[in-house]
Amino acid sequence: MSKYIFIMLAVLFTHLSMAQNEINEKQSHEQIATFAGGCFWCVEEAFEQMNGVREVISGFSGGTELNPTYQEVSAGKTGHTESVQVYYDPNIVSYAALLQKFWRIIDPTDNKGQFVDRGQQYRPEIFYHTDQQRKIAQQTKQYLAEHGPFKKPIVVPITRFKSFYPAEDYHQNYYDKNPIRYKVYTFNSGRYDFIEKFWGDTSDIDYQQYTNQNPNGVNQSNAAQARWKSYSKPSDEVLQQKLTDIQFEVTQEDGTEEPFNNAYWDNKRPGIYVDILSGEPLFSSTDKYKSGTGWPSFTQPITSDAVVEKEDNSWFYTRTEIRSRYGNNHIGHVFSDGPKPTGLRYCMNSAALEFIPLDEMKEHGYGDYIKYVTADN
Repeated sequence: MSKYIFIMLAVLFTHLSMAQNEINEKQSHEQIATFAGGCFWCVEEAFEQMNGVREVISGFSGGTELNPTYQEVSAGKTGHTESVQVYYDPNIVSYAALLQKFWRIIDPTDNKGQFVDRGQQYRPEIFYHTDQQRKIAQQTKQYLAEHGPFKKPIVVPITRFKSFYPAEDYHQNYYDKNPIRYKVYTFNSGRYDFIEKFWGDTSDIDYQQYTNQNPNGVNQSNAAQARWKSYSKPSDEVLQQKLTDIQFEVTQEDGTEEPFNNAYWDNKRPGIYVDILSGEPLFSSTDKYKSGTGWPSFTQPITSDAVVEKEDNSWFYTRTEIRSRYGNNHIGHVFSDGPKPTGLRYCMNSAALEFIPLDEMKEHGYGDYIKYVTADN
């Protein structure tokens, strides 16, 4: 009998070990996302409904206080905001999908708190863990500002993650442990009325359509072209939220950045340069040359109608200004002292441009423009 029990225990231990190893292996592939969207009870429930999310923990992030208590945070003494950490399998659900869920459960136009909960401890915020997360968050935020249902600016900060402190145990899975109180709170909070007003019924949204390569779920074959041809310039207030000071000065106030102290003056990588706001293609690396001026210089635009020329008499002589066609943003000037084959020098500002590397062009919807980078024009 003792031998039989020993064998059974050995088999059971083996199965338990195998199961634990399988769990450990699955969790080793997990990634973490951190969001703040007002009351963490509601945010936690929303993400735990998503396929591919293993666990969501309510807690605090964004402040400097070590191991804060709920009372300290709710009193607004720590700089923290109620947040959640989402543990998810990127093979099942993408970070972009989590972001699309996030945008649909908050008011992205209000950074003073969320719904009935006011104060910095209830402000919305995206805390990115990697540069990839930051880039995807910025892409979805920009798309929401340009194509979303809101008439106000999108003001949710995108901030590098520093720390997260779990809240007390009674806050974890609060919606499940206290269903009646939770329903009363959510009914009175105004959150779901807001969601229905702006998004309608979100219960049947297929979040699988949102991938990290296509975070906004649009048709990539014509996504970029559709974006720039339908581009509508936002207000200065919105632009100041999107752009750095030098980007705003150059594109909106016809300014000029410092030579030899800008992003692309010495960039030698193959790819295209697009309008930083509208995304329309402007110049190809094939036509870029070293002019010695300290600004990115090109012999010609990527296509003959890619830019608009405008007479500029702002200095003591007449110059030819270059503006983007659809974005109507100031890009730079063109001069007649360039090399062959055109004899022109399109002297541009890096602050007005975004560079799309050749190996990312198709992913970003610029596949039709690869020929301008790889072929002699």
